[in-house]
Amino acid sequence: MTIKDIAKICGVSVSTVSRVLNEHPDVSEANREKVLAVVRELHYVPNNSARDLVKSPSDAIGLVVRGVGNPFFTGVIRAIGEACEAAGYTMVLHQIRSGEDELRAGAELARSKRLRGLILLGGCFDYTPEQIAGLGIPFVCCTYTNSFGTLPADAYSSVSIDDRQAAYKIVSMLTQRGHRNIAVILNSVEDHSISQLRYKGYCQALQECGVEVDLELVEETVTFEMSDGYAGMERLMSRRDDFTAVFVISDALAVAAMKALHDHGKRVPEDCSVVAIDGIEMSSYSVPTLTTLVQPQQEMGEKAVQILVDMIEGRAGNRHLLLDTTTREGGSVCSV
Repeated sequence: MTIKDIAKICGVSVSTVSRVLNEHPDVSEANREKVLAVVRELHYVPNNSARDLVKSPSDAIGLVVRGVGNPFFTGVIRAIGEACEAAGYTMVLHQIRSGEDELRAGAELARSKRLRGLILLGGCFDYTPEQIAGLGIPFVCCTYTNSFGTLPADAYSSVSIDDRQAAYKIVSMLTQRGHRNIAVILNSVEDHSISQLRYKGYCQALQECGVEVDLELVEETVTFEMSDGYAGMERLMSRRDDFTAVFVISDALAVAAMKALHDHGKRVPEDCSVVAIDGIEMSSYSVPTLTTLVQPQQEMGEKAVQILVDMIEGRAGNRHLLLDTTTREGGSVCSV
C-alpha cells in the first residue's frame, strides 16, 4: 500500500493525500475525512521517504550540525526549530561527526529533500568558492564565519560572536585581577577554526599587559571531548605548577579541566582560576560555578533563520551578524 494507492481509492490527487497526512490546512473537510477513513480502514502507515517525494520543497529548511556531541548546540538547535516553525517552514535536521564534510552533507540533503535554504551549525572557517558551488541554495553559517577562507562577503551569510574579541575579553578579566601566568587549553593553535581565533585573543590580552606568551602554558587537546580536556589539564600540570589561572576554549572542556585540578589536589579558584567561553547550562552546575562568557544561543538560532528566510523570500541578500557575549560571574576566579 502506497500513497498513490490511497489517492486512487479516494479519487483525489497524490498531493491531496500528502497534505492530509502532513496535517496541512489547505484541504477540504470532505476530502480530509475521505482520506483519513481509508487510512484507518486499511491501517496505512505513511512511509517517510514517500512523503518526502511528494512534499512541496517550499517549506523545507535544512540544518546540518557538525559535531554531534557538542552540548552548546542543543539550545541553538531548539531555537532554530522554533524559528523555522514560526516562519512557516519545516526544519530538516541532519547531524554529522566533527571530521565530516558539512558542505557535502548539505548538498546531498538539499538534493534529497529539495530544500529552499540551509543552515550550517558548527562548520569550517576556510571555505572556497569552489567548495560552496555545489550547494545551489542560500545558506547561513551559524556560530562561525569564514575567517580563514577565500569567500567574498557577499557569497554567504553568517551569525556568530567575535571569537577573538571574546577570548581577549575573558583573558583580560584575568589580567585585571592580577594574573600573569595564565595557561590556555584549546583544540589547536593552528586549526583555521575557533581555537586559532580564540588563541589570538588570548595572546593579545597577554601582550597588552606586557606578558610574553609561554608555549609551555599552551596545551592542545586535538578534540573537544571532555576526556581530552581532563587529560590536557593533567599534561599541563605535569609540565608546570606555577600558573595561577587557565583559559579553556569551551565550557565543557573547562568543567573537565576543573575536575582534573580537583583530583590532583588543586583548589579552584584558590590555587587556579578557570574561565571559558560558551555559557552552557551544565557549567552553571559545576562546583564552583564556572565563570564564562555566555553566547546568546536563542538569538543565534533566531537570527540565522531570519537571515535565511529573508534570502529565500527575496527580501534581502547575504549578510553577516556578530552578536555580543555576556559575562556570567561564577566562583571559579579570584584575584592574586
